[in-house]
Amino acid sequence: MDKKTATTIFESLSSEVRLDVFRLLVKKGLDGMVAGEIATALDIPNTNLSFHLKAMTHAGMVTVKQEGRFQRYRANFPLMLETIAYLTEECCSGNPDQCATIRSESSCSPNVLPTINQSTEVN
Repeated sequence: MDKKTATTIFESLSSEVRLDVFRLLVKKGLDGMVAGEIATALDIPNTNLSFHLKAMTHAGMVTVKQEGRFQRYRANFPLMLETIAYLTEECCSGNPDQCATIRSESSCSPNVLPTINQSTEVN
């Protein structure tokens, strides 16, 4: 991933509404949701939601597929994982011992963190 792509992704998620939408779609997994379901779940007017979904689709963070009269939106999981990898790929300059220490101090579950080195990872 290049810096321009990463910046576009971060800009697309810099809105509270877009962040809520993306997290909801991540929660729904591969099933995704149609726009009306998203609007109802997050109590967002359809016209506002449409604006945000368009921006997120343009950034690549969500995909959309026509299903009859409806459009189903899904989180772009591969791009989400590439973004996480972009942020963490040079963590601690390749020194896995430092990364393991930092991870042990984090409130993140080890299950959601990318693998660094099986022999030194702290659980």
